[in-house]
Amino acid sequence: MPCSFVVLSRCFLQQPLDLSMARVLSLCRPLSLLAPLGVRHTAFCRMSLDTRAREVFAAAVSGVQPDSVVRKSLERRGDSLLVGGRSFTLKHNLHLVGFGKAVLGMAAEAERIVGDHLVRGVISVPHGIQEALRQHGKDQMLLKDDSRIKVMEGAKHNLPDADAQRAAACIDELACELTESDLLLVLISGGGSALLPSPVPPITLQEKQDVTRRLAAAGATIQELNTVRRALSLLKGGGLAHSAHPAQVVALVLSDVIGDPLDLIASGPTVWSEVWPEDVLAVLEQYGLSSSLPTSVKEVLGRAAPRGEGVGKPLEAEGHVLNAVIGSNSIALKCASRRARELGFRPVVLSPGVCGDVQLLSRLYGLLAHFACSPDEPHSDIASEMLRLGPEVGVESWDLCRTMQVLGEGHKEGWGATCLLAGGEPTVQLKGKGLGGRNQELALRVGLELKGMELPPKGPVFLSGGTDGQDGPTNAAGATTDGGLWEEANAQGLNIDSFLSNNDSYTFFSRLSGGQRLLLPGLTGTNVMDVHMLLIPYGDSNHHI
Repeated sequence: MPCSFVVLSRCFLQQPLDLSMARVLSLCRPLSLLAPLGVRHTAFCRMSLDTRAREVFAAAVSGVQPDSVVRKSLERRGDSLLVGGRSFTLKHNLHLVGFGKAVLGMAAEAERIVGDHLVRGVISVPHGIQEALRQHGKDQMLLKDDSRIKVMEGAKHNLPDADAQRAAACIDELACELTESDLLLVLISGGGSALLPSPVPPITLQEKQDVTRRLAAAGATIQELNTVRRALSLLKGGGLAHSAHPAQVVALVLSDVIGDPLDLIASGPTVWSEVWPEDVLAVLEQYGLSSSLPTSVKEVLGRAAPRGEGVGKPLEAEGHVLNAVIGSNSIALKCASRRARELGFRPVVLSPGVCGDVQLLSRLYGLLAHFACSPDEPHSDIASEMLRLGPEVGVESWDLCRTMQVLGEGHKEGWGATCLLAGGEPTVQLKGKGLGGRNQELALRVGLELKGMELPPKGPVFLSGGTDGQDGPTNAAGATTDGGLWEEANAQGLNIDSFLSNNDSYTFFSRLSGGQRLLLPGLTGTNVMDVHMLLIPYGDSNHHI
């Protein structure tokens, strides 16, 4: 049964009054007009739902590979470099720096594109990444032996260290030597903040780490952490762009943050931001740290200009900096949608920004599955609970209503199977000492929510996977699950509740049927957070599932 008018009305009432008319009309037009053509493919009817889920995930990861996103965003035409609708003159004047987990592959492709116009480069990448890429057959992400780019590895365990600090110093030195005739290409990806530590003297790296660690432990938000971190850093908060001035700066960003906020990705080294000492002190005071600050931190904050003094014009406003997001979770979901359509599903993107506790998110996915797979049952209670849960896990009521309407119309119009997609980065409450990550725990919890539903091919399949190929400290990216998980585990003597209470999802899936449900793509070389999908077959055999 389609989403009721009452539920849809509630959604509209909860939205701001300045909704664009175009968006309203797009939702109000008959959904039959939105149905994909040729959705009922028969070529893949023998492929299991689990296999198709893995195919869709692989397409999502493939669409945000570092080399491919750089290739799509960076175009050379003779002696011109085209980026984001702008053209930059190349005259053997291009310098390159980068920092992040995916930067090695980005740098290799950038060097192939710009050729001998590249003068030199320095990139800061995770410890051991070059050897890991070789072992996983990712040679296209490695630099050539005669590369003009210097690779510096650091930040073991994703924590700033002396090696990363040395790399940051080399990057800053390169930037400071540039002139107005130079072009600096900056490559940024997730993990870049830990790989670019440059505390303001006399603050030591250890002192800066201690302050931010104590803030995080006290419950500070990412915005509050960055407010403090930028104030104590030379290169974050636009510091790198200022070091490179008056050179032109072009930054290509592979986002691993919900909503792609440029000032938060790697703490925004090419994004100008106002950081006032009184704001920093307010955050430190709020969490009870102001009285126990190191002397060096107090000295740096004490000599900073108060609000209203020494305000400079952002370099972006002067045209000296171009920041471009070239890869994101939204792009990954678009690629996943394309593959899902090829495999016979009608793709529907719920949201690229899910967050919050996996326990709440798993409940929402379970409710969506029951809503979609029980068309003849009344759904008012389910819809109400979903609308209550949505905001707690980063899903707008508007998007939930749109999704419910699509799922309901799927039965009425006979569109066949649906692939519900979402992305983001939920959180896990750590209570035990087991092995796993948020994707495996989410899959395990969704499996409980699907308990009692029909098994595939007539029942739904859920997949959750990290696009970097590693979920927590494991070799798995995530896992798949369905309505038969509980019975399968019970038959093998595995108590799901015990594994969940110990945050031991990896051990559970490893033991269950020989680990067949684990998602094991290996190191992918990229990272745009997680991809979730719910494959929903409509049990009628006429739908070619």
